[in-house]
Amino acid sequence: MSEILVLVEQVEGEVKKVTLELLTLARSLGTPAAVWLGPGITADAKAKLAEYGAEKIYVGGSEELVQYVVAPKAEALAQLVADKSPAAVLVAATAEGKEIAGRLAVKTDSGVITDAVGLGEGFVADQSIFGGGVNVRAKVRRGTPIVAVRPNSTAPAPSAGAGAEEEISVTLSEAAKATRVVERVKQEKGARPELTEAAIVVSGGRGVGSAENFSVIEGLADALGAAVGASRAATDAGWYPHQFQVGQTGKTVSPQLYIAAGISGAIQHRAGMQTAKTIVAINKDPEAPIFELADYGVVGDLHQVVPQLTEEIKNRK
Repeated sequence: MSEILVLVEQVEGEVKKVTLELLTLARSLGTPAAVWLGPGITADAKAKLAEYGAEKIYVGGSEELVQYVVAPKAEALAQLVADKSPAAVLVAATAEGKEIAGRLAVKTDSGVITDAVGLGEGFVADQSIFGGGVNVRAKVRRGTPIVAVRPNSTAPAPSAGAGAEEEISVTLSEAAKATRVVERVKQEKGARPELTEAAIVVSGGRGVGSAENFSVIEGLADALGAAVGASRAATDAGWYPHQFQVGQTGKTVSPQLYIAAGISGAIQHRAGMQTAKTIVAINKDPEAPIFELADYGVVGDLHQVVPQLTEEIKNRK
């Protein structure tokens, strides 16, 4: 089967969950080959990539690949595409991943699809576009298909691959070195999963009422092992940090379970979460638009419903 390149997302040598999802997806379409760009690959990381199906692991370990912003990784992938002629290239639909995908498409004279939520035979991608108002199927018609896939679009499933390591040498142009990274600030990570990668997300909106009341949302999230999200109304009011905003002007999530508490369901919020596999809405307004999208709905005051739900979940553990 044809080789499919998967760009590895990693933090300090730890492979991120979205990479395992991409390897699983690649297995259904061809032969997965992981691409690690930058220093720091470990034996554990190689073992994890092989566990999820990587037949090959291309390693570009040069420090230069991470000393500059985005462009070096796009050039490295372009050189690999020219050398290996893969059937497709898969990247995570993160901010960096989508920029790499766009740059790679230009360099290889190929088509690019971003924010795919599914990928089938012939590399036909499922997308949700126009603020979530239209679902389409799209296919690249030129060059090597380059597809940026949203996290949580595929459930990661292990299936051992050979994991044969191959070093690659990358020659960077001066243009790729135009913007140097001068400082990295590590953001403190709490016990909750990252919002865009979480399998379960619990979000609060205007109905929460105050910053203090977000403890109700956090309590349910912690009971479920979930990430916490918020609507634009809640973040604009200063009740929760903007980095947790879900929606068209915030983050896009595709969890297995999305619980919307006190969120009316404005189109800009729906655009960021409507590809969730199961949606549960809690709102005291029976006419709230969120119920049109929800798989399950509870009409009631979230301040009564959510604490009872949290307690019931704790009792069942």
